[in-house]
Amino acid sequence: MSEIKVNNIQGLEGTHGPVISGTVEMNSTGAMSLPRGDTTYRGGRGRGVFGGGYGASSPYPNLSAMDYVQIATTGIGFDFGDLTTSGTVSGGTASSTRGLFFGGRRPGGGTSNIHTTIQYITISSTGNSFFFGDLSFRPVIGSGASNNTRGIFVGGYNSISPYSGPQGTGSGLLNIDYVTIVSLGNSSSFGELTVGRRIPGSVSSPTRGLFAGGRSFNSPATLTRVNVIDYVEIASTGNAMDFGDLLATDNDSFFGNAGNSSTRGIFCSGIGSGLGGQDNELTYITMASKGDAIDFGNSIDTTAGTGGSGTSNQIRGVYRPASGNTDAALETTLIATLGNSTAFGDLNAGRRVYGSLSDAHGGLG
Repeated sequence: MSEIKVNNIQGLEGTHGPVISGTVEMNSTGAMSLPRGDTTYRGGRGRGVFGGGYGASSPYPNLSAMDYVQIATTGIGFDFGDLTTSGTVSGGTASSTRGLFFGGRRPGGGTSNIHTTIQYITISSTGNSFFFGDLSFRPVIGSGASNNTRGIFVGGYNSISPYSGPQGTGSGLLNIDYVTIVSLGNSSSFGELTVGRRIPGSVSSPTRGLFAGGRSFNSPATLTRVNVIDYVEIASTGNAMDFGDLLATDNDSFFGNAGNSSTRGIFCSGIGSGLGGQDNELTYITMASKGDAIDFGNSIDTTAGTGGSGTSNQIRGVYRPASGNTDAALETTLIATLGNSTAFGDLNAGRRVYGSLSDAHGGLG
């Protein structure tokens, strides 16, 4: 039997977005070959999950809820389940099936409530998280990266005093840990960042994890903005290496992920270095080639604040800027096309200092 090609099949649109989009090929055995570049086809994959944090308006309640969105289709978030450990989340990372949220601070504040817990979910379903293992360090507001096999956890701080972290530069931790995502257990040491930092942004390719920006305190009187971009080779272990710098005009110190494909990563910015305003700049890098970040566009939200994060399906990024606003508005970028973000929809609740992940991000190829 000759090979059959069926072009431009569009899946049915429903609550989980399109099932198939693009060119489908069928060979003589009846097996279909689907386009890897469009993640909307991947068995319903393309789901982003946002978990934990604290409420964006007074009295700033600690949140255990997880929301999910279908990245290919703009719209509101839906209830996924609850984290077993409520409160702020240091970060999130994922394979194509399993998502991990790690670290953070339980309700009550204080050093004793900063925890090492790694929690996991099955992204394609809904339900509460389960215990995965423990980190070798205790981070608040760090970041994560992954390929389909290994998850990487970096940075953060681990003291209620922002100036007295025992590891790293001031409050910024140098730590990098890793796990094998399919195997429950504690994390192992991977290496160290080039600069200790908290609240870095992170993106992943199938081979590299990259970490940009953040903040360190050199003393109680000195706030230091980190403009360095670090990278690691995910499959190996060892210290991070210098990739390049953020834009000189990018005056903020808190960063997040505004989306990444397997080749391009976009960072969204946060509060200004002088704590007096917001830099809403979006910047991007080509992950295979070391070099400085390049201007991509701007976010909609320009309100000074902290704790933004996002995720992607390789075509579209969905993120919440680090903001002082109390709303739950998400923004979206088309990763291949330079330009400003546009509105995506709302999460169930506004939140800050939360984790985010997806089953179709750029690190999965």
